[in-house]
Amino acid sequence: MGTSGWRYPPWRGVFYPRGLAQRRELEYLSRRMNSAEINGSFYSLQRPERYRAWFAETPEHFVFAVKGGRFITHMKRLAGVEVPLANFFASGVLALGAKLGPILWQLPPALAFDPERLAGFFALLPRTTSEAAKLAKKHDDKVKGAPLTETDADRPLRHALEVRHPSFRAAEYADLLRENGIASVVADSAGTWITLEEVTADFVYVRLHGDEELYASGYSEAALRGWARKIRTWQEGRRDAYVYFDNDIKVKAPDDAIALADLMAAG
Repeated sequence: MGTSGWRYPPWRGVFYPRGLAQRRELEYLSRRMNSAEINGSFYSLQRPERYRAWFAETPEHFVFAVKGGRFITHMKRLAGVEVPLANFFASGVLALGAKLGPILWQLPPALAFDPERLAGFFALLPRTTSEAAKLAKKHDDKVKGAPLTETDADRPLRHALEVRHPSFRAAEYADLLRENGIASVVADSAGTWITLEEVTADFVYVRLHGDEELYASGYSEAALRGWARKIRTWQEGRRDAYVYFDNDIKVKAPDDAIALADLMAAG
């Protein structure tokens, strides 16, 4: 449970103590929650040394979810993406080692449900870190720095898909995810986009973008208790849950993440 990203100027002097060096922000956050989404990987390919630094700055059992590149999801729209996928994995994702959690793929709001397009994309996704390392070897010269095409151990890889077009309410979509073991992201977006709560994998991935105002409003105690109940239900079904707050504009995300974690701990 944690936040979507951690480097936000408005958080400084509010969540982060005044005078805290920017390079220590992840270290500070990782002592107050146990996970975070890496957002920079959505906007551009990162470098292996950056992933290594994030690994080194966080406690042993910290978990990173990594957001897949928008070049794959928004520009290529999932078609013809084998080399871009190779670049993504060669950019250093595997340097996270045992701290690597799910890979998040977020589709643009205008992209409608297309089962053939999705099935083709799902067929390319590596399901283990060894498969990811093998795919990474197909990278091209878009990778920054020395490509990372090896893994320290063979581990399962999980994938989650966040969709926003109303056509994804189709039962065929949930069936396709189940066939491929991919989680349907449960996204709360203050009514801006669809919310799907179908459980389609052995884990649940939740993104909380704002209770009443997208990216801005915080969650009341009653709202957090409601989410705590849902998470417990999923866990009782023997499913892991990854929960990230993305209501970062008014510095609500970190406090909401900590409050929900406290509610879960209190039972």
